[in-house]
Amino acid sequence: MTSDAIDIDIDKSAITVTGTQQHEAWRSRAMPPVEQIAGGIWSIPVPFPDNPLRYTLTYLVPGKQGVVVVDPGWQSEDGWQALVDGLRTADIGIDDIVGIVATHVHADHHGLSGRLREASGAWVAMHPAERDSLPARIEQARSEPEGSRERVARLMRIAGTPESAINTFLEQFDKLDGPNVAELIEPDVLLEDGDSVPLPGRQLFALWTPGHTPGHVCLREPDARVLITGDHMLPRITPSVGLAPGAIGSPLPRFLNSLSRVAQYDDHEALPAHEYRFRGIAARSVQLQEHHFQRCREIAAAVDELGTPTIWQIAERITWSRPWAEVGRMQVAALVETMAHTTHLVEERELGWLSPGGLTGDVQPARLRRVRRTDSEERPIGEGLHR
Repeated sequence: MTSDAIDIDIDKSAITVTGTQQHEAWRSRAMPPVEQIAGGIWSIPVPFPDNPLRYTLTYLVPGKQGVVVVDPGWQSEDGWQALVDGLRTADIGIDDIVGIVATHVHADHHGLSGRLREASGAWVAMHPAERDSLPARIEQARSEPEGSRERVARLMRIAGTPESAINTFLEQFDKLDGPNVAELIEPDVLLEDGDSVPLPGRQLFALWTPGHTPGHVCLREPDARVLITGDHMLPRITPSVGLAPGAIGSPLPRFLNSLSRVAQYDDHEALPAHEYRFRGIAARSVQLQEHHFQRCREIAAAVDELGTPTIWQIAERITWSRPWAEVGRMQVAALVETMAHTTHLVEERELGWLSPGGLTGDVQPARLRRVRRTDSEERPIGEGLHR
């Protein structure tokens, strides 16, 4: 699940839109065209149904002995047809595909990888930490397996969600017609940070950018000066940074460190998985970092106001792209993002859990309290994110 569409918009004046046709299509709520871009790379929009993001931008990276597909998209008949039509426009056959890279395993990126591997015989690659976060692997590791419906309900209760809201969400959950995330396939190739994607005749390097997911990678092509950013960096909205199942510690510091790392490629064009291409990677990195500092300040202010609030009560009061009551089924993603921020503030001793164990304890719902510091200990909220 992704919460990309619920986060706040950030000033975009420091970035330059390069995917002008994509931008116009986004504004008119149409599908963008299949395009050949820098370095002979192709961009194909694959539909992402029933989601405000509307499509995933799949990239075809040609080499001397075949083509690598990056993020094939959401598994559906419409999605498969869009991918096949895009390949035909690029004059690339299924048999030309030698590899598939998933920047991360969310279903709108990795969903079609299995069908494409079966049709082409291509290998599938991802970072080891992303392989380990595959839903089927997480389920196998649980001592007490439970269905995704039960996990969602338990998470919402830990967050202090009213039972009426839980029931409404579960009714929507039962009607969802999407891919079975437990069937997302295992990789054949593991890409560590700095590894070269095995594509003869093309330099394409993996950059490990954890945060949105534990094993998210961007792909850098130095000759064409492009950075395929997946969901790590988008031009208009900020990707979700939520507390993953079984995660140890908040992913926020890792995400912001990853942003600082990609900022060094400011001379590259950003090729994101959603919306449109742009330049201004360093400026966008700063914008996204500031968003998360502000989110931490909002959360601390909500705790000051409420005293000992639940995650749900905090999420109701902080800024999203629409009023909380209109966030709808994306509220679960908003809750896990709020959990990531509150967990970081607990780690920084700005906040504390009212009961032992916090989110993993026996008391439901988990509640937070403000930690009062001495004058010598005082520092700006969110300062720990700068590490």
